[in-house]
Amino acid sequence: MQSMHAIIETGGKQYKVTEGDVLYIEKLDAEAGSSITFDKVLAVLNGDSATFGAPVVEGASVTANVVKNGKGKKVLVFKYKPKKNYRRRQGHRQPYTKVEITKVNA
Repeated sequence: MQSMHAIIETGGKQYKVTEGDVLYIEKLDAEAGSSITFDKVLAVLNGDSATFGAPVVEGASVTANVVKNGKGKKVLVFKYKPKKNYRRRQGHRQPYTKVEITKVNA
């Protein structure tokens, strides 16, 4: 028995998921330990059969548990203009939400 895959959209990005996957996605307003449902399912792949939405598959959803909210590694943003004594250094840590896919409902 092949597992069911789904392509979901969240945070402006698309992810191919199956049950048991752990994803790092753009930050969501959800507490760690809570459950969330992704309704924007663009495609459902089940073995040889595939269902594609226009734009989303009706009645399909993906359920996930929020593992934790965190911040990524620091990225340094350095701007400067030569010969003008202009230098700016800024750090940035992108927030993320770590989720574990529990069920693909199609």
